[in-house]
Amino acid sequence: MAKNTAAEPAEAPTEQADQNAPDAVEVQDVELPEVAETQSDGPGGQVDIVLETIVPVSASLGQAEMEVRELLQLGPGSVIKVDRRVGEPVDLFLRGIKFASGSLVVVGEQLGVKIKEILPPADRAPQPPSA
Repeated sequence: MAKNTAAEPAEAPTEQADQNAPDAVEVQDVELPEVAETQSDGPGGQVDIVLETIVPVSASLGQAEMEVRELLQLGPGSVIKVDRRVGEPVDLFLRGIKFASGSLVVVGEQLGVKIKEILPPADRAPQPPSA
């Protein structure tokens, strides 16, 4: 048999040889940079993800029941009377669960709620269904 040289193509292996030979894997050494340990000043990792999560908070000023006839007659300037009195607390809901109450305030040109009480877990209740 003659030696293969760079100019001569190597003989193609037979199909039988391909079936019996294991797949060839090329392995190379890799040098990775060394990283110094860092000290964290506070909670990190998974806790940071939770702390930066945005959740919807809604405020309920009150509720009203109306006949469809009355609802269809509403227009600009109409007033809907709700079941709360002036000065009564506004309920705050987090994903449909009442978690706090507060009072309505004006902040610049926007309305806001000043939190008066955070409810203990035992007192938290789902938001009443919308009519």
